[in-house]
Order: sequence, then structure tokens, then C-alpha cells
Amino acid sequence: MVHSVPPRTPRQQPVRRRLRLRLLLASGAASAALVAGTVVPVQPLLPAPPQARAADDGKQVLTVAVSQSIDSLSPFLAQRLVSTSLHRLTYEYLTNYDPKDAHAVPGFATAWKPSADKLTWTFTIRDNSKWSDGVQATAEDAAWTFNKMMTDENAATANGSFTANFKKVTAPDPETLVIELKKPQATMAALDVPIVPKHIWEKVGDFSSFNNDKQFPIVGNGPFIVTDYKVDQYVRLKPNKDFWRGAPKFDELVLKYYKDGDAAVAALQKGEVSFTSGLTPAQAAALKSADNIKVNDAPGRRFYALATNPGARSKDGTKFGNGHPALLDPAVRKALFQAVDRKTIVDRVFQGHAVEGQGYIPPRFGSYFWQPSESQRIAYDPAAAARTLDAAGYKKTGGGKRVGKDGKPLDFRILCHATDPNDKAIGKYLQEWWGRLGIGLKVECLDNVSDPWLAGDYDLAFDGWSVNPDPDYVLSIHTCDALPATPKDSGATDNFICDKEYDGLYAQQAVEYDAAKRAELVKQMESRLYDTGYMNVMAYPNAVEAYRTDQIKSITTMPEAAGNLWGQDGYWSWWSAVPAGDGDGSGGSSSSTGVVIGIGAAVVVAAALGLFVAMRRRSTAEDRE
Repeated sequence: MVHSVPPRTPRQQPVRRRLRLRLLLASGAASAALVAGTVVPVQPLLPAPPQARAADDGKQVLTVAVSQSIDSLSPFLAQRLVSTSLHRLTYEYLTNYDPKDAHAVPGFATAWKPSADKLTWTFTIRDNSKWSDGVQATAEDAAWTFNKMMTDENAATANGSFTANFKKVTAPDPETLVIELKKPQATMAALDVPIVPKHIWEKVGDFSSFNNDKQFPIVGNGPFIVTDYKVDQYVRLKPNKDFWRGAPKFDELVLKYYKDGDAAVAALQKGEVSFTSGLTPAQAAALKSADNIKVNDAPGRRFYALATNPGARSKDGTKFGNGHPALLDPAVRKALFQAVDRKTIVDRVFQGHAVEGQGYIPPRFGSYFWQPSESQRIAYDPAAAARTLDAAGYKKTGGGKRVGKDGKPLDFRILCHATDPNDKAIGKYLQEWWGRLGIGLKVECLDNVSDPWLAGDYDLAFDGWSVNPDPDYVLSIHTCDALPATPKDSGATDNFICDKEYDGLYAQQAVEYDAAKRAELVKQMESRLYDTGYMNVMAYPNAVEAYRTDQIKSITTMPEAAGNLWGQDGYWSWWSAVPAGDGDGSGGSSSSTGVVIGIGAAVVVAAALGLFVAMRRRSTAEDRE
């Protein structure tokens, strides 16, 4: 769940690059085909209104409540979940993910095939995709997008990890894209990069400051077209009637900003919005008994963690920030985590709408889900935490205050998102638990946690990322390469972690095409991350969201068996949504169109080679992608 360009942010302003681990995994068949190099084709509740909402002119409008500010409408800069979700609706990627099991399916490319040595990949670009201004979309647009990212570091701000290994990208003809690699790359069937129209974007001068928010409609080739945008108010989109997979059914899609979750729920009750996500347990319980509202409570793709400042630094070795020096001691980090009761957090804060945290990747992504062994596991044990501190030389004074080796009291700060009730509630528990150890904790709840986070001015922080089908990105944000070049620069780092052993494992998994071997390397990385103690994954929250059945007749979750609607690895939910009262309810989905809402059922999707993506974002509980 961090900089200048727009500033990257740890969950509140444009993010550095954190939340990104995409994860729904690919089917065994798709994995085998990829390995073989074959082509992969295609509060009190208000009374609910009696009927679906339509605009004054009779248009069917699908209104989605969002709680996160857009960091940028430029695909080259955007890293927040709301922004990247918007770009999935408006631009095609080379490939997409099937909503059933997330295996790679055609997007802008209809087929893809590697050379025998896996160093050259040839993508066949579809001939039936047009930009919304009528210009034909071709391989040249994809080649230009990738080359711009390869040659302009500002254009690589959001997704540069995908092209860092590219040697050469060409478009020998309108329907052929050739990517040559420096070394094997396991993410080639999951390049999470929006393709933009060359004839529009080649006019841009400074990619670090161009936010693409001045001229509308915005030219794209996805299922929707952005027609208007007002900061922290709304984004309006209309269906792309020429979209090759078929136009969306609703006449308009509106993302409407609500800073307050209760206000969003009240708007859902009154029929002012069609959908809202990030429900608290109390909100979900109340909505389940409301007329014309369906609650979706499904295993999530996010983790919720404590991040510890490991000593902010840049690639040039310069240290900055004011993180507490005691947290550089592994014994202190271990003791803090020994005094965190994950079960209480799940039971009392999330009230059962989550699973206890362990490894870095949620259980929804079975192939990459890792759990510590019994001997390795840091269990809740306050007495052991006290012994750990005593043995490391952090003694209690007569007044019960724990002091450092310099004789100063151990008093820490934790960055808290003011809009996230979970942060506030857990902060109070931490104050209680760590207070018993003699450690003080100041919970700093801010509207903008980005500035202190990027500056390294924090001791601990509430962190979280959404995971995608390929964990490469979310793993990359903890490498030394992700650090900012200098303290004044932007970096892709989540939390300034730089560990040579972790980096070595990351390099191995990045070039491993064998799915089982790669999964094992990823688990070793998770084990190392766990042992260093810089990240304490406390919970895997469910996706708890709701929509009005008198406005939405059917909609597709991802995965279909028990998945989420908001923040999908694809555009399936809003593209497939059918207005209430619309004919037979056929959504035109390539794989399914019925209402597929899973209530708490756990689904583990089979993992597949190279079909992962990365994680991102951070402003509120769902700030990163």
C-alpha cells in the first residue's frame, strides 16, 4: 500500500509506487502454453428509492463512489488504485486477464509468441481497434509507448519496471510488435502498461508535469472515454461505441468522490450512487438488510501491514529523514511484532472480514502464498517481547519506561491515514500493547501522509498494497534499485528497504520461466522480508462492497466465483454491468455475464507463469492498486 513528478505517495498523494502486486493467477493451460511458446488466443438507513436511477434526460448512469483522489490522468505517472483502475477502462494493454481465473487473454494484442531463447517476443496487434478520435490504433502506438518509457525516465515513473529489461522495441508493420530483451523476463504475458496514441502523446514536452487533465474528451481505445474531470469531485466517462469487444451497456459511468465513507453509504441508500466499496463491518451489516442493495464480501487481493522505517536513504548512499535509530535494531523490530495481536485485529477491528496476516502475498494467490514455519513464526507473546528487549539492552526504568542504549525513552511515531478507521482503531491497540512494554507511541493521523513518508520523516506507518496476478512489481518496490537516485528524486520504493540477499532472490525470480521454480523463489523472498522485520503483515482484508440491484441488474466479479468488483485486473465489472430493466440482462462478457457475487467463500486460483502483475498505491485503505 511514494515523489515529485507528481509526488509519489504512501497512500494519500500521488504515490511512490507501492501498492502494486497484482495477483489472480493464470490457469495451468495458459501457463503451459506460455512455457511452450505457443500462441494464446483468445448510519440509520434511509428508505431506498423504488426504481433505478436515470439522468434527467433518461440516460442510464452508473455512479461509483470512490474515496481516493486521482494522482494523475497520465498513465505514465498514475500509481493510485483509482487512477490505474480508470486507465484500465480507457486504454488497452497488450493483454488482459480472464475474469474466471486471470489467465492471459487478448487485449490490444491478439497473440504473442517468444523465440526459442525467450529473448525476442512477437505480438500480433489487432486490426479492429481505433482510437476514440477515429485514428487506427497500430503496433506503432505500442512501440512508441514502450520506447518513450525506455528513453525518458519521467515517462517510466509509474511502470518503468516492466521496460527496464527491454533492449529494443520495433513495429515492422501495423500489426506486428517485436520486443527484444536483455535477459529473460517472466512478466512478458503480463505487461501492465497502458498503450497510448502516439499522434496525441508525441506532442507532450515534459512527462514529469503533464497530467492529461486539460482537454476532453481524452483519446483512448478502451471500453470507456473520459469526457470530464473535476479534482476531488468526479470523473465522467461515456461508452466507446467502437470498442472491439463491444460497448458497455450503461449510457454513462461516473466516478464520484466522497472523502467520508458514511456519506458514500448514505448516497448509496438514497440511490445517488450505484456502488460503493471499502465498507466497515457496521456498514456492511446494515446494508445487508436494506432493500435493493447487494453486499459483496469476498476474499480480497490486499494486505494490511505495519511498515518500519529502515533508515531512509538514496542510491547514492545519502541518508535522510528522521526515523528512530532504535528501529534499525532487529531486536526492537522483533519485539514490536511479538506484541501485535493479529487475531484481535481481525476479530475486533475487521470483525471477521479479514484473515490473519502472515506472508507478503494474500492467500487468494495460492501459488505465491507463503507462511512461516513454526520455528520462524513471530507469534503474539508480550512476555517474549519484553525478554527480547531486555536481552538487547533496552531496560525499563523504575517508572516502567523502556529506554534505549542512549538512555533516552523509546517513543515512536506511526503515520496514520485520517480517512481510514482501521488505522485509527489499530493505532489505539498498538498504544496499549506497546505501552505495556514501556514503549510510547504517537499516532499521527494525517490527510496527507505522503510528504513525511517520502521525506523519511516517520518511524512506522500503516501500509497496504493490492496484489495482481504477477507479484513482480510488488516485490520490486523493496529492492535497492527502487530507492530514489538522490534524496530530491522520486523512487519506486515503498519503504526504503535495501537488502542484498532479497535483491539476489528478486533477480533470480525475474528471469525464471518455470512457474513452480519461480513460485519457490518468490516464497524465499517473502521469508526474507518477514525475517528482516521491516514489514509486519497484520491482515488480509476482504473486499467488502455493495451495489444497488435496482440500478445494476448484473455485473461480473473477478474472480467470478468469489471476487471483487472495485479495483479489478481488467475492466470486467463496469464494462459488463447491465442496467436494471435492460432486456435479457446479457452483459456481453467474453466469459460470463451473470451476477457473480461471492459472500466470504475462499477461492485459490491456480498460478501460472508470467501472469502476474504488480502492486500499487497507497492513500487510504485502498489507495494503491
